[in-house]
Amino acid sequence: MALTASSRAPQGGNGSDSERSPFVRLNELLAPHQPGKPLISLAVGEPQHPVPDFVGPVLAKHIADFGRYPANKGTDPFRNAAGAWLSTRFKLPRPLDPESEILVLNGSREGLFLAAIAAARYVGPRPGKPAILMPNPFYPVYGAGALAAACEPVHLPTTVENGFLPDLDAIDEATLARTVAFYLASPANPQGSVARPGYFKRLKQLADRYGFVILSDECYSEIYTREAPGSALECAGPDFTRVVAFQSLSKRSNLPGLRVGFAAGDKRFIGMFLELRNIAAPQVPVPLQHVATVAYGDEAHVEENRRLYRIKFDLADQIIGNRYGYRRPDAGFCVWLNTSEIGDDVSVTLKLFREAGVRVVPGSFLARQQPDGFNPGAGYIRLALVQDGETTAQALHRLVETLG
Repeated sequence: MALTASSRAPQGGNGSDSERSPFVRLNELLAPHQPGKPLISLAVGEPQHPVPDFVGPVLAKHIADFGRYPANKGTDPFRNAAGAWLSTRFKLPRPLDPESEILVLNGSREGLFLAAIAAARYVGPRPGKPAILMPNPFYPVYGAGALAAACEPVHLPTTVENGFLPDLDAIDEATLARTVAFYLASPANPQGSVARPGYFKRLKQLADRYGFVILSDECYSEIYTREAPGSALECAGPDFTRVVAFQSLSKRSNLPGLRVGFAAGDKRFIGMFLELRNIAAPQVPVPLQHVATVAYGDEAHVEENRRLYRIKFDLADQIIGNRYGYRRPDAGFCVWLNTSEIGDDVSVTLKLFREAGVRVVPGSFLARQQPDGFNPGAGYIRLALVQDGETTAQALHRLVETLG
């Protein structure tokens, strides 16, 4: 059945509550309770692997650069390093121009938020209420960006039946005609699904036909245990028209506190995005860009990072097995478990906290209710395997012992 223009978060009541941060809601849920065992948090996707060795020396070398205002588009060395890394990592139609097609960001979240506003300016008027499409469940900043851009968030349910990616053929033409932007997360958070080249090509065809922008969130692209995920840029054509990819060092390099990422793609969009950032966003400190430049030139620490995650997913394979619909994700570091046969996801979250001392996120907190009342996150819990291997194994054993 086609998703219609009404496929959006309900207004008021549950809808207003669901617009809040899932982690604030989780804190409120658990606040009256005490963990039944020493706490292990698998709730927040904050990498806990060691910070790369080069970070301290690079910062120390460039400490004086904190004394000047940076250029908003980023330093030349950083943009050159990001462009070189993209060309090495992905099979691009051509190398991106660091001067006009790459823009530094204060982490991908800031960029994904402001990109919705830039997209509305880029696309211009739409027939009817402008819309921004996004997967459901999704990273909450997508919805915040859509609302800031005065666009209607349209939530596309991602379920096991559609491979945890939005069903592109289920979107009706009226909605596509008024679409400003399409947020896609590949690898997906929370399910870890990955869009294949055919999917990216189909989405690009729709973007070209209806004139909207693809905002491709690829911040988990370097966390995989088997096949390396691709990029929307690989299927964007020689000018990367209407395609922008977002990257971050948070997951790739275990640097969530560095707050450095970049946007790359459509030259015209990047130019308009820079104009917006010049008046609406803080610059990225130059010493941090020096660290990022070195990070994008080094793959050894990234390979070690993947090795550590591989160990933890091997543990999940062994300890969880075929329980709760578990499957090893294509990429990312999250596990998406169907615990609906045990109880609703909020009750299961409480049970794990109170009896096992394991903190997870209810799937319904990460999603929005569809007009028919269906919440595609309901009945699931999300685990972020960010702790060390021993701690992860302990948490997974507790989970299985508690849930059965």
